[in-house]
Amino acid sequence: MNTIFSGVPRIESPVFDADDPDAAFNAEERHVALDLNTRGYAVIDFPDPELNDRIERIKADLGPHYGLDLTNPETDKTIGERRIQDAWRINADVRAIASNTAIIDMLSRLYGRTAFPFQTLNFPVGTEQGAHSDSAHFSSFPERFMCGVWLAMEDVGADAGPLFYYPGSHRWPIVNNGMLGRRGYDSNAHSAQTPYEPAWQALRDAHGTQAETFLARKGQALIWCANLLHGGSRQNNPKLTRWSQVTHYYFENCIYYTPAFSDEATGRLALRNIISISDGQPRDNKYLEERIIPPDQRRRRWWQIGSLNKGHR
Repeated sequence: MNTIFSGVPRIESPVFDADDPDAAFNAEERHVALDLNTRGYAVIDFPDPELNDRIERIKADLGPHYGLDLTNPETDKTIGERRIQDAWRINADVRAIASNTAIIDMLSRLYGRTAFPFQTLNFPVGTEQGAHSDSAHFSSFPERFMCGVWLAMEDVGADAGPLFYYPGSHRWPIVNNGMLGRRGYDSNAHSAQTPYEPAWQALRDAHGTQAETFLARKGQALIWCANLLHGGSRQNNPKLTRWSQVTHYYFENCIYYTPAFSDEATGRLALRNIISISDGQPRDNKYLEERIIPPDQRRRRWWQIGSLNKGHR
């Protein structure tokens, strides 16, 4: 049945069946697939025998970049930098975690297309970021071929600003600019997230869904679907650290873009120039195996794909 809906991630298919023989899931993957399909997230033990050593090296290497004495239990950990984006470029262990072959192979089977990591975020403390869907920040054609993996690099208690999420929210409509009656193309929004927050709140109110928090153990990882609403809880104790790494994954044979600054209805997309962390090579924007070549980005920021909208009813 997955061949009928090949433009939909296998775990979000409208005819999803974890026992589909074509999926070739092992026992653990079947459990993960069911959780992703029904809840929008799944918890696993990160499959790396060297993980503890990697974590200690990452803390030692990245710690000075945050501008804090993170080893002193009495300092306020929330007043420095809260994240480093794409530390995989400077740290081999960050790159190794993002490029873990067992994770990539599992995601590829779960989604039905080959996964590859394209972004890392490393945190010494919680983000305290409001509830949001990654679908506003990164998306694809076909949609939903993106996911995140959050790795706990230490035990996380309730006062350390744990990750929270709204189970089942991945099934809600993906909020886009057309739904909000706003233009994303060439907009000057201070935050990509802010214009969507009232809509996400309205969906939470309408569904009555309550947030859950992830009180993770060191070495646990949470996989979440592209449209799952999630964020960072308030950090009640500013002296606590909450070391973690997020890796975002895309999947092959898609168009990759930023919806917050796009107008899909008119074909104007803020395309992303994607590099796979695994091999350092670019990944072409593709639609049904056809390579999409945008104009020279130095002369034109946006690309119009009106041809893809022709005949769409």
